Amino acid sequence: MARQMSFFWWAMTYMTCTGEEEKSLPTAPSKHRQLGHLRRWRNPPVYRPLVDLLTMEERHLIITYRFDRATIQELCTQLGPDLISPIRHPTGIPPEVQVLSVLHFIASGSFQTTVAMASGMSQPMFSNVLSRVLSALLKHVRSYIVFPQVEDLATVKGDFYALGHIPNIIGAIDGTHVALVPPRRSEQVYRNRKSYHSMNVQMVCLADQYISQVNAMFPGSVHDTYILRNSSIPYVMGQLQRHSVWLLLDSVYPNLSWLLTPVRNPRTRAKERYNEAHGRTRRVIERTFGLLKARFRCLRMTGGSLFYSPRKVCQIIIACSMLHILLCDARCLFCRRMVQMTVLWQLWSLWSLWTVMRRKLRKKT
Repeated sequence: MARQMSFFWWAMTYMTCTGEEEKSLPTAPSKHRQLGHLRRWRNPPVYRPLVDLLTMEERHLIITYRFDRATIQELCTQLGPDLISPIRHPTGIPPEVQVLSVLHFIASGSFQTTVAMASGMSQPMFSNVLSRVLSALLKHVRSYIVFPQVEDLATVKGDFYALGHIPNIIGAIDGTHVALVPPRRSEQVYRNRKSYHSMNVQMVCLADQYISQVNAMFPGSVHDTYILRNSSIPYVMGQLQRHSVWLLLDSVYPNLSWLLTPVRNPRTRAKERYNEAHGRTRRVIERTFGLLKARFRCLRMTGGSLFYSPRKVCQIIIACSMLHILLCDARCLFCRRMVQMTVLWQLWSLWSLWTVMRRKLRKKT
C-alpha cells in the first residue's frame, strides 16, 4: 500500500508541475546507481606471491611434489604450450606454477583451498588450473601408457620369469578402488562390495611396476570380470595370441586361453608349486597399487573421497598413472631415498631386535 501511495504522489506531482519545476524533480535511481556505493567500497585486488621453482631446495621439491627439479622442468616444457593463455595478462599464472600446484594437489590429497593458498592463487583459479593441466596431460597419454609391443615381448617375458619362473608372462592384471563422492542420481551404482562409493580401476603392470594399461571408466559396483570383457585387453591379447603370451590374474577372473589363474583346491605338489610361483609373480600388481597410492595421496581413502564428478576422477586416476610412469623413468632422488629409508628402517629393526635378545640373555645368565 505504501508503494502505491508513493507512486501516486510522484505521478500527481509530475502532472501538475511545468517548466523549471519538471527539471528539478527527482528521477528514479537506476540499478547501476543503486549499486554504485557497493562498487566504490569494493576491496582492492590482492596479488599473492607465486611459488618459484628455481628458488626451492631439491629436498623440498621431492617431498612436496614427488619430482626433482629436472623432471619438473621437463614436464613444464612438455605441457607449456597448452597452459599458456592466448590473452596475455600481467597477472596470469605461469605454466610452472600451474604444474606445481597440480602436483602438490595430487601428491598431498589435500583440499583445493589449502593447495591454492600454498601456491599463491585463489580457490576458483586453482579449480580452473586443475582442469587445464589435466586436459593438457591427457593429450600425451598414448606416449606414457603403452602396452608391450612385439619387439618388446622378449624383454618383458624375461623380467617376469625372474620373479616367479613362469614363462611367457607379459603382464599382471587386477582392480583397485578409488573413493569418490557419488552423484545423487546414481548413488547406488558407485557403492562397491566394501560399502563405500568408488571407481573400480583396472590396471595391467609390468615386472618393474610400469603401468601398461588403465581402465577407470566403471563405477565401484561393477565386477572385475565385466570390466575385463569390456576393455581393450581381449582384442590386444587376441592379436598377440600367436606369440603364446599370457596375463596373470587372481581366481575371480574366468579361465581364458590368454589368462593364467591359480588352481583351486590343489591336490598335488606340482599344482601347489604353481600356485606359489603364480602368487610371487602376480604380487607385483599389488605392489604397484601400493606404490601408486603412496606417491599420490589423492587416490587413498585415508585422505578422504574425491569431491569431483566421475569423469574428472577418471582423469585424475589416469594422470596419476602417467606421472607414476614418469617417476619410474626418471629414477629420481625420491625413489633412491625411499630405498635408503627402507634399508635404514630394516637395519634399525634388526639392531633393536638384537638389543632386546642380548638383554634377555644377560638376565638369564
